[in-house]
Amino acid sequence: QVNLVESGGGLVQPGESLRLTCEASGNVFMINAMRWYRQTPGKERELVAAITRAGSLTYGDFVKGRFTISRDIAKNTAYLQMNSLKVEDTAVYYCNADFSGYFPESWGQGTQVTVSS
Repeated sequence: QVNLVESGGGLVQPGESLRLTCEASGNVFMINAMRWYRQTPGKERELVAAITRAGSLTYGDFVKGRFTISRDIAKNTAYLQMNSLKVEDTAVYYCNADFSGYFPESWGQGTQVTVSS
């Protein structure tokens, strides 16, 4: 069992930056990939970024170089640095951890990001 807690969301203006943090606790040694997803009302949850234990990176097409995912395995923490935020980035952002299929994925409770002028 792994518990994920997100933080760092908030209200910013277009063009500004935010850094989201996801802290994992519990059986963290079992985590392979950590991911960030986002969701807006009426839409499916979409992948923002992912990083594996080996450091492989994946980004959603809409990121276009604006976001950077990173991970501190020693601190059991993943980060999402979001720059040049747009109004359409407004969503609840969720942290996700997977265990290479051995166990069900874990999800955080989400953190709201609002980009508005």
